[in-house]
Amino acid sequence: MEVWFYHLLSRPLESALPALVARTLANGWTAVIQATSPERLAALDDLLWTYDDQSFVAHGSARDGDAALHPVWLTLENDNPNTASARFFVDGADAVVALADEAARPKERAIIMFDGRDEDALNRARMQFRQLREQGFALSYWRQNDEGRWEKSA
Repeated sequence: MEVWFYHLLSRPLESALPALVARTLANGWTAVIQATSPERLAALDDLLWTYDDQSFVAHGSARDGDAALHPVWLTLENDNPNTASARFFVDGADAVVALADEAARPKERAIIMFDGRDEDALNRARMQFRQLREQGFALSYWRQNDEGRWEKSA
């Protein structure tokens, strides 16, 4: 399993996340998105249904039940109830804790998204990068360019 860090600079999470999740699903993978508050989870729930007039990302959460039936699962917990291939950590969700639990790990890739314009988020991401590297995870770092495209930096 690999861990990819996504450094948001030119587009906010609300723009970048749905596109990355849609790409994950296009690869035939399932996903878990972990946030840090019920309010943020509700906002992500709305976002995935409405981010594009022509499309949406089907998903569920504990409110809906039957995690195994949902290609994308929204959670506040360190769990992987739909046996996801990819796991997104947003808004400072603690990837170090979740990835320490083999049952919570995604099958293929963990994705840590952070806002590079927020000093606290940047520091949290740096700390998680160091800790996960020390634990032996294969890490990649992706940075958003001015057009919102991703460029691999490490």
